[in-house]
Amino acid sequence: MNRPTRAAGRLARYGFGTSDNSARAGDLLGPTGLALWQPETQEPVDQRAAELLAALSRAADPDLALRQLHRLVEAEHRAAGAGEAANGADPVGIGAASGLLADLYDDPGLRRRLVAVLGASSALGDHLVANPGQWADLRSTADGLAPIADGRLQLTGGDGSIARLRSAYRLALLRIAAADLTGNRGVEQTMAALSALADATLTAAYDLAQGELPEGTPRPRLAVVAMGKCGGGELNYVSDVDVIFVAAEDDDLPAATAIATRLIHVCGLVAWPVDAALRPEGKRGPLVRTLASHLAYYRRWARTWEFQALLKARPAAGDLALGQEWIDQLAPLLWRAAERPEAVEDVRAMRRKIIDHIPPAEQEREIKRGPGGLRDIEFAVQLLQLVHGRVDEALRVPGTIPALRALVNGGYVGRVDGEALLRGYHFLRAVEHRLQLQGLRRTHTVPTDPDSLRWLAGALGYSAVPGRSAVEAFRVERVTHATEVRRLHAKLLYRPLLESVARVPADGLRLTPAAARNRLEILGFADPAGALRHLQTLTGGVSRTAAIQRTLLPVMLSEFADAPEPDRGLLSYRKVSEKLGSTPWYLRLLRDEGPVARRLARVLSSSRYATDLLAREPEALRLLAQESELAARPRTVLCEGFVAAAARHAGDPVEAIRAVRALRRRELLRLACADVLSRAGSLAPSPPSVQGRAAPALTDVGAVGTALADVTDATLAAALRAARASQPLMPGLRFAVIGMGRLGGYESNYLSDADVLFVHDPPAGMDESTASAAARAVAEELRRLLGMPAPDPALGVDADLRPEGRQGPLVRSLAAYQQYYARWSRVWEAQALLRARFVCGDEELGAEFLAMVDPIRYPAAGLTWEQVVEIRRIKARVETERMPRGADPATHTKLGRGGLADVEWAVQLLQLRHAGQLPRLRGTRTLDALTAARDAGLVDPDDAAAMAAGWTLAAQVRNALMLVRGRAADQLPRHGVDLAGVVRLLGRDDPGEFLDEYLRTGRRSRAAMQRVFEL
Repeated sequence: MNRPTRAAGRLARYGFGTSDNSARAGDLLGPTGLALWQPETQEPVDQRAAELLAALSRAADPDLALRQLHRLVEAEHRAAGAGEAANGADPVGIGAASGLLADLYDDPGLRRRLVAVLGASSALGDHLVANPGQWADLRSTADGLAPIADGRLQLTGGDGSIARLRSAYRLALLRIAAADLTGNRGVEQTMAALSALADATLTAAYDLAQGELPEGTPRPRLAVVAMGKCGGGELNYVSDVDVIFVAAEDDDLPAATAIATRLIHVCGLVAWPVDAALRPEGKRGPLVRTLASHLAYYRRWARTWEFQALLKARPAAGDLALGQEWIDQLAPLLWRAAERPEAVEDVRAMRRKIIDHIPPAEQEREIKRGPGGLRDIEFAVQLLQLVHGRVDEALRVPGTIPALRALVNGGYVGRVDGEALLRGYHFLRAVEHRLQLQGLRRTHTVPTDPDSLRWLAGALGYSAVPGRSAVEAFRVERVTHATEVRRLHAKLLYRPLLESVARVPADGLRLTPAAARNRLEILGFADPAGALRHLQTLTGGVSRTAAIQRTLLPVMLSEFADAPEPDRGLLSYRKVSEKLGSTPWYLRLLRDEGPVARRLARVLSSSRYATDLLAREPEALRLLAQESELAARPRTVLCEGFVAAAARHAGDPVEAIRAVRALRRRELLRLACADVLSRAGSLAPSPPSVQGRAAPALTDVGAVGTALADVTDATLAAALRAARASQPLMPGLRFAVIGMGRLGGYESNYLSDADVLFVHDPPAGMDESTASAAARAVAEELRRLLGMPAPDPALGVDADLRPEGRQGPLVRSLAAYQQYYARWSRVWEAQALLRARFVCGDEELGAEFLAMVDPIRYPAAGLTWEQVVEIRRIKARVETERMPRGADPATHTKLGRGGLADVEWAVQLLQLRHAGQLPRLRGTRTLDALTAARDAGLVDPDDAAAMAAGWTLAAQVRNALMLVRGRAADQLPRHGVDLAGVVRLLGRDDPGEFLDEYLRTGRRSRAAMQRVFEL
């Protein structure tokens, strides 16, 4: 082993060379550097050097600490006037005569404090290098104690200039950082010291500004009220200091404004920006107001968030008595803020802002605003203060930690939960302090690069253990705290109710039933008393089930509160819980499987249709646990599964169809849940992939229609098998089911009937009447089996589009169809055949049928003028006769202006006129045919886009209405909870804006349709 390699290994024992070149460390420590290391022996030069090296090894970044120390000694060397070595003499290391090193040898406390600062803060190291000798402020006192680090400024002597104030501020900050880094105080004491330093700096700046007033100017009464983190006594190392300026009288305003303006300027030069934006009217309002002006504003104009900000108000500088008077005068308004009519929506808006303002790339690394971050704790605590501080004055404290402890002591938050939040708050604040201390810059984002993470873990005191690095230990604890804080953030909003309604002894009950009802009302429950009864039922007792429910319900309640009808969501959850509460997997699934609980809450609070299905088959709740279960199944997989289920009951068609219905119910629930969740942000399932490519998500209404049509196809295929098995065997009889209408166009909705045609082909030599009777028996049995009463969503089998309608035979042979269409068919029947496709049965017969009708639906010569006029006449008649009485044509999704029928009739007219010559128009899907017509130049691109938008939006709204209401619905309401439910389900925000968009889209679609019909 050569010497450099051996040297690197020996120095690595002290942690050098991790973030720097180990040879560089050897140079800094060697005879030409600090003279602490003997290259020949690869050992410290003496015991004192060994102790200093050991101290450097314990720094957050030993390499950084060493470089900073070397720079300090260099600066000392230059300040002492040391010149270069005499010519011909060996160079002398800068550490040989260093007073700093001598003090570090002799003062263990100084050694520990200075090395900790140098290894954790490059910014403070730069400051010490630029100000030689200031390190001496970290020396131990005569009795061996650490220097006082309580945030006081040492401004003895001098003129109190900005330069002296800046220097005093940095020295006070240096002492606080040293005490923080060496474990002499915890996070709370550090925050208190930093807040005290802010108060002292504000006071010094106030005095300086007041002293600069022109001679003879009366001294105004002006209070500087600290807000935000400073007001709460929880300031961090680098932060704006939020303040509000309050003058006593109008006569004080000119001088008070001059002082406030100068104070902001001075503090910006000395320490940090002063932010007065929390004042009335924000930056648009006057910088200083009188006490009376403040009171008038808060009485009339202040919003909920402005009262929430007042929770942290505290007099900090200037006229402290005036500042306290301001707080006392506003207190009655503050503690009534939660009773304001708009409080519910204000609280919800503030919750949304916390999430919406985080850049997606930083969400998981943001320790302040991100999920599981400081803002989660602070927001929840402040909300509880606003609600319960009205009657409990113990909660009226400005700091987050004192307020949280008061909530715990008052019984509003459980002790275990409170301790978990305190630990999370301490951890997050410690991380924030270390991140900001490193460069003395404002940051709340955990780094991603390995060197920075290693430094951060070291600065927080983590060390490597066998099998786990310091960075891994830090990551594990961070994830643990973030997860717990995220969970408890939701729980805090609900826990006070739990404490009051769940069998708490009377002497420990802090929240009365009336207060609990008021809390539920704030969250948006229309019947708080009924909601309380549901909660008591779910959480009463000391059983394990009740305990798990108490853990789950806060998360569920938060989701319910965001829905248009929170009461319905909670009631549905109670019903599902009562059905599954005794099963061992139900609550464990909700508690342990990721977003299942929140997904369930979203589904229950958004969709009566899905809720009804879940009530009939609650075991299907497992679908919410896996992403792959919330994706549409391929048609072939569905058909094979449904037919196999029917085959298992070959001798009993009723049991066979019952099994098929159970599978259909499960598939409908799968699709409904996926549809509801598809626009639910973080709860949305990941898009499935097919052969490495992303399949259409169920946000695409076309994908929903196809998936529902596939389920219907599989149901009909299984029912056909059961029907044929129950009838006398007739060898050679071919039978097929042809899909028509929305089923044929792959545009089914959740409550669509199955529009079909039944076709058969008798074997050679069989009597036509005998074959027809056998085929009719199969068709009737299929309809009977699927039409039996059941609690499932009905699947009506509608054959009314057959020749002669209800007056014609239910089943025809292929030859009979051919004869009818050749002789008797009318243009509307050709139009209906545009949607025809094979569904199930004999595939060859299906293909023969479609080949037979192609000349009918795709006439080679197009339409005659009379036929075009006939289609227009029928369209007008449909609009007049089929629109329900009292329906609003502007918002009727099916028959309304610019809705489904308008677009479909326009597209079908184009197909009848041109598909005979343009094969690309030959398809059963409306939008595909519209796209082909546009590409062929038959429709103006703008008109095609308008009709596609109108059809898509109408189809989305129609599906959403069925999901929200649980029954067929075509009319979009103009107000009410159903409209709000549709808007939420479609991922929109404002019902009024959405309604305007729907009307605008419909008008454009209608105009485009009319232009097509006029061609």
